[in-house]
Amino acid sequence: MTTTGLLTRRFLTDAARTPMNLLVLVLVPVVFVVVASRPLADAAQLLGGIGGPPVETATAGWAAGFIAAVAMYFQLRGARAADRRMVLAGLAPARLVAARTATGLTLALVASAAALAALAARTGLGDAPGRVIAGTVMYAVIYLAIGAVIGALVANPVNGTVLVLFVWILDVFLGPVLGAADRPLTRILPTHFVTLWMVDLPSGHGGRVGDLGWALAWTATALLAAWTVITATSRTAHARRRAPPGSRRAQLAAGMRAGLRETGRNRVLWVLLVAVPAVFVLLSVATTPSEFTTLTVPENGTDRTVRAWLPDIHGGTMAPIAIGSLAALTGLFTVLDARAADRRLALAGFRPAALLTARLTVVALGALAATTASLAVTATVFDARDWPRYITASVLIALTYGLVGVLLGPVFGRLGGILIAFLIPFLDLGIGQSPMLRPTPPGWAHALPGYGAGRVLTDAAVTPGFDATGPLLIALAWLAGLTLAATALFRRTGRTPGGRS
Repeated sequence: MTTTGLLTRRFLTDAARTPMNLLVLVLVPVVFVVVASRPLADAAQLLGGIGGPPVETATAGWAAGFIAAVAMYFQLRGARAADRRMVLAGLAPARLVAARTATGLTLALVASAAALAALAARTGLGDAPGRVIAGTVMYAVIYLAIGAVIGALVANPVNGTVLVLFVWILDVFLGPVLGAADRPLTRILPTHFVTLWMVDLPSGHGGRVGDLGWALAWTATALLAAWTVITATSRTAHARRRAPPGSRRAQLAAGMRAGLRETGRNRVLWVLLVAVPAVFVLLSVATTPSEFTTLTVPENGTDRTVRAWLPDIHGGTMAPIAIGSLAALTGLFTVLDARAADRRLALAGFRPAALLTARLTVVALGALAATTASLAVTATVFDARDWPRYITASVLIALTYGLVGVLLGPVFGRLGGILIAFLIPFLDLGIGQSPMLRPTPPGWAHALPGYGAGRVLTDAAVTPGFDATGPLLIALAWLAGLTLAATALFRRTGRTPGGRS
């Protein structure tokens, strides 16, 4: 076996040592395609896009692309030091780059195969299955390069993951099947032409090269970019971490100071916490058709149908999706990045209760920062009927999903946790609780974390009186239950939740 082949096998074996990663690599695209394809098709028609089968077909590419980007990002970030040592020991950089690229492509193909299998089971691959298969693979390759570029430029995993999510959101929600296919600005999006060719929807602006030509050009450029970036990262490395001690009160204060200081140094994160919800909310309003929709809300003990202006309600309901996603990632990375320092602190005599409280406080503050940024932008395009209740519901969503992120790490590890942290808020807040897709949440959405707070938020958005006592109690019960779960997990392990890498 060649050196490149041996390294590729070793890299894949290393990835397979965490079976949960491989499970999530298959599970997330399957769930996304099966659950999200129909609601996204309905949303596309509502927002002036094409809707119908083209959107459902494109979900396979969207799922494969996102997973490929995240998998490649963490493959690069987690292996920088080891790769550099191998190069210093005499390994030819080209062999290392070939092995890393082959490993990334293999993981991307696994995700693509899972997404395509789910699509075939749900709707079939249509009249041109070759287009759908090739398009999904091109999605994965393009996003593989995006994950590699972000992995080379962004060291902090929170920042890197949020950037991947940011690019993906812009690409999907402004793309030619969810949005309008004829906007000139959207032609620079990485999968614009891939999507049009994949769903057999000629753009009319591909020129002599054609949609397939531009799609292949994007794919080839992505492969070249990935190769160049992986070559550059094999020559660099990083490392660091820190910790403190005292009495119960002193330890709690020291733990909070250390966590806040570490978070405060991450200036890129604070920029992203503002930029991501701002772009997300403002673009959703800008791309929404000017028409009315109907919502069902409780009032005076009965359900009442109200008429709402679609651009307003779209902006008001996009904020919780941004809040939930960012809060979940904040919770996930706060505990994962602190686990080594927390183990040392516990061994040095740091009280478990003080350590847990300090970490959860940092998670809460990060979630509240995302909430503040989202609401500040939302207030410029949306006027809730009852702002105090709207803000309270948003804070409940942030704290709930911050705790969800805390619990994901020990179960799914870093890579799997990120993919699940993306999937749950999207399916819950973006599809299950969305008042744009249906007047009331379906039965299955009642069992999700965002149901109670989502109903309170919708009620506050369109009615002046408070008629959501039951949903509020459900939201508080979720918050209390997740807090108890985080505490129990901490006591069982004897340290702040960490889990697998």
